[in-house]
Amino acid sequence: MLLQLTISNFAIVSFLELDLRPGMTSITGETGAGKSIAIDALALALGERADADSVRPGADKADISARFRIDQLPRVKAWLSEQELDEQDECILRRTLSKEGRSRGYINGTPVPLSQLKALGGLLVNIHGQHAHQELQKHDYQRRLLDAYAGHHQLLQLVSQHYQHWRQLSNERKQLQNEQAQWQAQRQLLEYQVAELDELALAEDEFPELEAEHKRLANGAELLNDCQLVLNVLADGEETNALQLLRQGLKTLLELSQIDARLGPVQDMIESSLIQLEEGHSELSRYLDRLELDPERLYEVEARLGKVMELARKHHVPPAELCDFHREISGRLSEMEHNDFRLLGLDEEVERARENFLQAAERLSQSRQRYACSLDRQITQSMHQLSMEHGRFEIKVTTDDGGYSPLGIDRIDFLVSTNPGQPLSPLGRVASGGELSRISLAIQVITAQKVETPTLIFDEVDVGVSGPTAAVVGKLLRRLGDSTQVLVITHLPQVAGNGHQHFFVSKNSADNDTQTRMQELDEHSRLQELARLLGGNRITPNTLANARELLVCGEACQG
Repeated sequence: MLLQLTISNFAIVSFLELDLRPGMTSITGETGAGKSIAIDALALALGERADADSVRPGADKADISARFRIDQLPRVKAWLSEQELDEQDECILRRTLSKEGRSRGYINGTPVPLSQLKALGGLLVNIHGQHAHQELQKHDYQRRLLDAYAGHHQLLQLVSQHYQHWRQLSNERKQLQNEQAQWQAQRQLLEYQVAELDELALAEDEFPELEAEHKRLANGAELLNDCQLVLNVLADGEETNALQLLRQGLKTLLELSQIDARLGPVQDMIESSLIQLEEGHSELSRYLDRLELDPERLYEVEARLGKVMELARKHHVPPAELCDFHREISGRLSEMEHNDFRLLGLDEEVERARENFLQAAERLSQSRQRYACSLDRQITQSMHQLSMEHGRFEIKVTTDDGGYSPLGIDRIDFLVSTNPGQPLSPLGRVASGGELSRISLAIQVITAQKVETPTLIFDEVDVGVSGPTAAVVGKLLRRLGDSTQVLVITHLPQVAGNGHQHFFVSKNSADNDTQTRMQELDEHSRLQELARLLGGNRITPNTLANARELLVCGEACQG
């Protein structure tokens, strides 16, 4: 529950600190005093959108902190643990807003994105605004109310998961069907091209090897003749050759080194050169022995090179890249064939996913119908208590065959009849403004009892209610406060008198400065405020007596 709300430099609030208790807290004040400012500030701390105009004029920033007790809130503690945020028996949500519009959020002192602040805030506080009765006419809001009352969180999650899986498979099938239609024209061409390249069966790096072999075979005679000439120069020449001359020179150098030892290193180098020359001669001789002139092999190589060059020109790729091109189009063809098989299996998968969705949605629909009957009775009973003795309320759950969504297959309609003999009709068409406010209040009070949020705020939801009906509203809210923390902003003394705690909002203006203040009322001040609400600014013994009676009724209600 909310323990403390601290507001600094927000709107016309300079500084405000509220200590709150369990039960029902009434908040009253004169029109225009700013009764809703504290709620607006709390909404910011809970992650709602911020406006730089909310910063108090002359201040650098607004700062709002809300402290909650969470020792009895396992969902909140589990959420904090999942987000790796400090998990204690208390939790502090804080929001700062600069005059330039920069906003920051904190949970237990840790900076967090506003999405996290809002997610946690939704587990801690539920705010029912004064315009909720307008929302009540919308089908989506009606569905949310029914699902919240029924506690359909897990069922909705399951339905959404099945729906998303079904739609994902359906979209995949549609995409493959579109691609198949687009590829159909290319398929025959790809099959022909792949078959042609399969027949060629060009191996990786085969083309440069073919080029090298062709060059060698085409120049075989020149290689043979020139290599023999080199061998003659080296050692095979009968008249003179390099090896013969080098040996003679080495012999002379050996004799000279006997005379001058400094020629020894030169002798070593010549001997090394002689060895290299002899080895070169041997290698060249072996090469020449293996060199063959094979016109038939040359023909084969030329024919294969010609086929490679022909297909490379045909597919507009360099010959060296033909193998990569073959691999690429083979992959595309394989992908088409895989998609064909995938399409065959997808029809069955899509139908199975659709059946799973419909089964889960049907379970949700049946549960909605059961809880709708229970809610019907309670709201009808509350309407009777709220001076609509002949009122009837019904929640119509109908299956919409064309309205499949992650939320199920149902259309939810709130129907009402407020007069005898009047048929049930959609809420907005039948109820007057005052009746709509009372029905809205009854729905919110009843559904709030089933929602796990520990703090409920009602912001002038009793608009359009007066007299004996207001007393019933007050008792309803007080009973709700017995099981959860309830904050009620009201202008009705019959409602305010039922609070366990009472705050008064005032606005003071002086020296071109306006400030809103909130103070908790003691018993005497509370009597004065209830008397003011009953009789206006003129407080008389009668209004005080009536105020005292309201307080006594509130205490009796508590008992």
